[in-house]
Amino acid sequence: MSHTAEWQVHLYLAEEAGTTSARVVLDTGDASLTGRGTAHCNPEDRDVPEIGAELAAGRALQDLAGQLVTAAAHDIEAMGAAEPAAAPRPATGWSI
Repeated sequence: MSHTAEWQVHLYLAEEAGTTSARVVLDTGDASLTGRGTAHCNPEDRDVPEIGAELAAGRALQDLAGQLVTAAAHDIEAMGAAEPAAAPRPATGWSI
């Protein structure tokens, strides 16, 4: 079964008084999801708008990613499929 789709993503950034806000909108054609993120410049740090934009955009994308994973989990549940078993975690040592 082959399937190709194109989803549109728009990222909007705004900066005011050391605070950068980001909004990312995903349009799948069937649904629309919006992720949001903010970044605040420490008053003791030099204001570098690019850093605020990167942080706010990254946080908005993380928010959107969480919404996508949650939507997929709900869709899987609606189909009556069981959730996958969690991978066993090592008792000691580094975790990945």
